Amino acid sequence: MKHLITILLLTSLFSCNSNDSKADGYGNFEATEVTISAEANGKLEYLNLEEGDIIQANTLVGLVDTTQLHYNKQQLLASKETVYSKSANVLSQIDVLQAQLKTTLIEQKRVQNMFAENAATKRQVDEIEGKIAVIKEQIKGVQTQNTPILNEIASLDVQIEKTNDQIKKSKIINPIQATVLAKYAEPNEITSFGKPIYKIANLGLMTLRVYISETQLPQIKLNQKVTVKIDNGSVMKSYPGTISWISSVAEFTPKIIQTKEERVNLVYAVKVEVKNDGSLKIGMPAEMWITP
Repeated sequence: MKHLITILLLTSLFSCNSNDSKADGYGNFEATEVTISAEANGKLEYLNLEEGDIIQANTLVGLVDTTQLHYNKQQLLASKETVYSKSANVLSQIDVLQAQLKTTLIEQKRVQNMFAENAATKRQVDEIEGKIAVIKEQIKGVQTQNTPILNEIASLDVQIEKTNDQIKKSKIINPIQATVLAKYAEPNEITSFGKPIYKIANLGLMTLRVYISETQLPQIKLNQKVTVKIDNGSVMKSYPGTISWISSVAEFTPKIIQTKEERVNLVYAVKVEVKNDGSLKIGMPAEMWITP
């Protein structure tokens, strides 16, 4: 009887183990991390963020000193006004010559009428025509003087726009709604172009990277709904997930996931997008189940 009970217990345990299903994939959560770097050189006037803060998109969070850029812009604007005054002087000369030309053309018409009635000589007609030609040449000459002035104004406009762009890049604007993962700089520190200021990631939508065998590939496809489970005390907590990417290239199983014997197997990486309720963290292990 005792032996019979032992046999029944072993049979029961074996039956439970054989029915105990395993997850279809194992992996860790990750998120797309973005490092925000300085685009200007100078002292960091302020940086209004701390690790763990959730920052909205297009939010001004910091500023690199723009004092010298401001002075440079003011100098360029003053130079532009000076050049404008030169151009105004040239244009006034053109206006005077245009007025003289208008008067001379009226006089030319009168002389031509008098010549038609034999009241003026051919010489008078030639003289008035020569006078008109001289005025026109003078206008062309003055207009030529204005061309380099206009080019100088255009050059100053480009320099002003360049300075405006430098001032704009001195403003540290958060590009996307995300959580601050790390802060690399503090106010009053000297920063430079390309130096990291802080790192962010959108933790609202996490990505679980799992690995599956070649035999599992026919069971999954892009945009397929799956179940993701994490440890939650003595039970597993489930999340709905969507397959967003399937690798087309096989690779060796990562060491952190499988046993030594299974590491030599070739597997395919799969990414599953999961909406975060605040419990999911970067690096947290999880399981993927193709069926609930």
